[in-house]
Amino acid sequence: MTTFESPVKVIPYSRERVYAKLSDLSNLEGLKEHLPQDKVNNLEFDADTLSFSVPPAGKMTLQIIERTPVECIKFATVQSPLPFNLWIQLIATGEETCKMRITIGMDINPMMKAMVQKPLKEGLEKMAETLAAIHY
Repeated sequence: MTTFESPVKVIPYSRERVYAKLSDLSNLEGLKEHLPQDKVNNLEFDADTLSFSVPPAGKMTLQIIERTPVECIKFATVQSPLPFNLWIQLIATGEETCKMRITIGMDINPMMKAMVQKPLKEGLEKMAETLAAIHY
C-alpha cells in the first residue's frame, strides 16, 4: 500500500470539538464556500457519506467506515476512479489546540503513482488547509 500524507496542521480548537464536527459530515455545510469551484464541485453529504466531483477524475464518494472517538475518522471510497482509504488523525496539543493530519492509502502501481502523486499531495494539502481554517 502506498500512502500520501498532508502536512500537519495546528487547529486552534480542542480535539473533542474538531472530532465532533468532522465525525458527522452533515456538520460541514459551511465548508462549501471554502472550496475552489474549479477544483471541486457537486458537493453532497449526509452524516456518513461525502460525494463530490473533481475534474478530470469525475465523481467520488467516500463513506465513514470507522470512528475512534476524538482520535481518528477513517473513510473508504464507495465510488472512485482509483479506490483508496482516507483517514483524519487528531492529536491534542493543549486544552484548546490540536494537530491534524490527513492520510490517503491506496494500492497503486509505480507508473500510476508517478501520475497521481503530485495532484494527490496538492489535494491533501488544500484539504488540510481548508479543514484547519473552518470554525469548530
